[in-house]
Amino acid sequence: MDAVNTLIQTRMASKHAPRIPEVTAHLVEAGGKRLRPMLTLAAAQLCGYEGAHHIKLAATVEFIHTATLLHDDVVDESGQRRGRPTANLLWDNKSSVLVGDYLFSRSFQLMVETGSLQVLDILANASATIAEGEVLQMTAASNLSTDEAIYLQVVRGKTAALFSAATEVGGVIAEAPADQIKALYDYGDALGIAFQIADDLLDYQGDSNATGKNVGDDFRERKLTLPVIKAVAQATEEERQFWQRTIEKGKQAEGDLEQALALMAKYDTLEATRQDALRWAEAATQALTVLPDHPIRKMLHDLADYVVSRLN
Repeated sequence: MDAVNTLIQTRMASKHAPRIPEVTAHLVEAGGKRLRPMLTLAAAQLCGYEGAHHIKLAATVEFIHTATLLHDDVVDESGQRRGRPTANLLWDNKSSVLVGDYLFSRSFQLMVETGSLQVLDILANASATIAEGEVLQMTAASNLSTDEAIYLQVVRGKTAALFSAATEVGGVIAEAPADQIKALYDYGDALGIAFQIADDLLDYQGDSNATGKNVGDDFRERKLTLPVIKAVAQATEEERQFWQRTIEKGKQAEGDLEQALALMAKYDTLEATRQDALRWAEAATQALTVLPDHPIRKMLHDLADYVVSRLN
């Protein structure tokens, strides 16, 4: 990770536009978990890789992730990320969008340097899938007809695609057998889904000091996440009218968040969402059984447990 961080610092530099490293450093140095690049390093080492290309791929994955965060904050009009003001708030939307574009370009330069067309194919597909997932979320977020299948499609796009690409390219660069590469993909996919479901649940029952977000931000932003989707599916006509007013029409008043939480409690949707996250974490650990017996495999197992341990 030290080598990855050094490479990130080097490649986010710009001779001609000093704002690029300023904006990038604000987000990169904000103390994110760096899960995605760690997954790439872990997958490569688990499969016995002894070269240096996994460093470039880990930095690539982090650049793609950082670029999507910069764009997301503009789309969501967010004012806070990881407990700090967002780049678009400190600078402006134009800077966030253009620096995000720069980081995408840098990520493609890095992945090309590995000389692997298969790696390029995986990460290019993941980049397209992430954008597709974000657009789907934008159109489905405030639509009460959004069901759990569409929600899963959004999550697979905007979150799990980069997790699965991060683990898959680690196996590919190590020239692992096809069944191991598939297992790494399945692990990343399930881990990413568990991670996002947990995040969506923490929005309603998390500690704002720990999450860097205010409780109920998704409700205020009219996002249909899994706890609400489950409540809408069981709603009476009167309750559905409440969801239509607050989510679809965005006409929210004081006390509406408390009412939303009461409806989620009525149908126990927070616990049902937690169980879904636990099932996906279990699916992630099951995928690992195909992989070599190695200390890193145990770490990846522990990581799946950690992702959902935040819900305890």
